[in-house]
Amino acid sequence: MKNIFLFIRRYFTLLLFFILQIVSLVFLVNYNLTQQAAYANIANEVIGRINIQYNNIQSYFYLRETNRQLAEENARLKNLLPSNFETADTARVVRVDSLVKDTLGLQRKFVWLPAKVVNNTVTSQTNYLTLYRGSKQGIAKDMAVIGPNGVVGIVIDVNDNFSRVMSLLHRNSKVSAMLAKNNVTGSVGWDGKDPLYLTLQNIPRSIKVAKGDTVLTSNYSANFPSHIIIGMVDVIAADPSSNSYTIKVKAATNFYSIQYVNVVKNSLWAEQKQLEATPPKNQ
Repeated sequence: MKNIFLFIRRYFTLLLFFILQIVSLVFLVNYNLTQQAAYANIANEVIGRINIQYNNIQSYFYLRETNRQLAEENARLKNLLPSNFETADTARVVRVDSLVKDTLGLQRKFVWLPAKVVNNTVTSQTNYLTLYRGSKQGIAKDMAVIGPNGVVGIVIDVNDNFSRVMSLLHRNSKVSAMLAKNNVTGSVGWDGKDPLYLTLQNIPRSIKVAKGDTVLTSNYSANFPSHIIIGMVDVIAADPSSNSYTIKVKAATNFYSIQYVNVVKNSLWAEQKQLEATPPKNQ
């Protein structure tokens, strides 16, 4: 307390000067319309800039929640796409199953479920992702995983709240693919080298392929909906051991930065697999 009094005594003149300056400015602003207007403009400008910076900081801390909401909204919109519905190729319906059908008789084939990526590797020969969504949230083994920009991988393991995905960047990963311009099918895999590039094989040399051609999932892929982008043709080389090309494809998905994905369920796949596993009766 003594030091405070000594400080005030020592700097009394300077402190009194500042106090009188503040009082005079208050009187000047309050009793002079011109200065009052100028002060209001300056104050509004300063407060506005402070609010902008505050909002920017606040928005940064809400990015995680914003991304989660966007992922859920994307999944909801994708569930409404007509490509998720199919109708059986028959004029007779013997049994109405439990799948959702609309007024045109179309039944839902694909269901999209948003999920957050909580772990991801890109530097190994066998890369995986971990999703914060499991069997309690509708995830099952063999479901397709699609990111905001294209194909990501396949679910291989599931527990109650998490699921493990075999990334496209895995030496054993294979996806049925086709060229968008002519629907010629092949197989996309990874050679274990560059995480930015995939390999498209089994495209005949008789087919015209050009750099920049789009590579999509094919109609033969049971896991993935058809026409989901995989990447773009970058380098075309003839395979000396066969009559086909080996094509280097720039992956549409950036595996270094992926944070949210959609897990896609084919509601009819079990029925398709059961039929394909049954030996033909005429054998």
